[in-house]
Amino acid sequence: MKQNMQMTVGSMMVFAALSLVMTGCASHRSEPPATAIPTVTASASPTAAVTPAPTVKPVSTPAPTTASLIKTMSLEEKIGQMIIAGIDGYSVNAATRELLIDRHVGGIILYKPNVQNTNQLVELVNGLKKSNSINKLPLWIGADEEGGRVTRLPDELLKTPTSQEIGKKGSTQLAYNIGHLLGKELNAYGLNMDFAPDLDVNSNPKNPVIGDRSFGADAATVSSQGIQVMNGLQNQKVVPVVKHFPGHGDTSVDSHIGLPIVQNDLARLRKLELVPFAEAIKHQADAVMVAHILLPKIDANNPASMSRTIMTDLLRKEMGFQGLIMTDDMTMGAITTNYGLGEAAVKAVLAGSNIVMVGHEHENVIAVITALVEAVKSGRIPQETIDQSVSQVMKLKQKYELNDEAVKVPDVKKLNAEVKEVLGSQTSK
Repeated sequence: MKQNMQMTVGSMMVFAALSLVMTGCASHRSEPPATAIPTVTASASPTAAVTPAPTVKPVSTPAPTTASLIKTMSLEEKIGQMIIAGIDGYSVNAATRELLIDRHVGGIILYKPNVQNTNQLVELVNGLKKSNSINKLPLWIGADEEGGRVTRLPDELLKTPTSQEIGKKGSTQLAYNIGHLLGKELNAYGLNMDFAPDLDVNSNPKNPVIGDRSFGADAATVSSQGIQVMNGLQNQKVVPVVKHFPGHGDTSVDSHIGLPIVQNDLARLRKLELVPFAEAIKHQADAVMVAHILLPKIDANNPASMSRTIMTDLLRKEMGFQGLIMTDDMTMGAITTNYGLGEAAVKAVLAGSNIVMVGHEHENVIAVITALVEAVKSGRIPQETIDQSVSQVMKLKQKYELNDEAVKVPDVKKLNAEVKEVLGSQTSK
């Protein structure tokens, strides 16, 4: 099972060289935008030689392509890149090392139970990077850092406002500054992916799970504010994952507990819930998280996270999204109380998801990986489907210049001063 047990300079060079031939880095901005986005519509030095020698033109080795690197990967390595897994505890233990070294898991999601304080978090992140360094690709390390009540970073940091508070301010400048600040904080701790912003339109007052996580109850506010937070994160080389497609705002059931059923048809979604996502796609969204919600008028048999109609036909084909698609955590009640975890993961991949998130329990991660490997070996999942997803993952990791280099303990006082500056500049107006 174990492969490449020692990190080689060669593997690092392969990834670096490959990065040079991919499409450019994220659209990083040196200054926040001065105006709001348009109104939303649906739509080595050489050593001197003693004796002169003839000039010889160096022979350059062509940089590898994505396809050529994928060809060097085993099936298990490929499947691993399609998994974002949760881990237990404050440090890298044997189970976590197994996921990274033996199972080649491509990403880790951290929750509050993984974060004790600043020094501990830095030690954990560096431990994850070190364990992953034997793999061909660097590691996603992400968290739900939305601001407000949904925060995973250490408590020493001053908190940013909820999305709802940002939306009420109506300032796209503030929204951009908040996204930029969240990105800087995550980056300082070595995290490179944020499962945010939330682009749900909070249209149902009885919604038990979204609420103040949404920028507002209308599509225009959610679009204008959410996209600026997304751009702020991108500026700091943190991948924003917009969520929860195709819209979790009109639900009355918490998908962490059960499966919400939404009786909205496609015409209604195009007028409201899909608008922020359509605008985000126009503004270079990199990744979309798909919700565990059932929309019987669109797909009566599968929740969105397992629906080809929603992920491939709607998101890919109709809306033209070219980026990374991932599921919400498959260990949420909406899935585990209604489906077998392995089978659900297979259906999600067949439906169009590039990444399956398995947020809790080591055994669940192993079960999902095993199910996916077996589905490929049996021919149920085409090898081409796996290669396409790995290519999506690889391109985004290259675009954001991911690496497994250790990070230093951040200056918390300096970060907090920036929080005060951002929030103070708004209240002083």
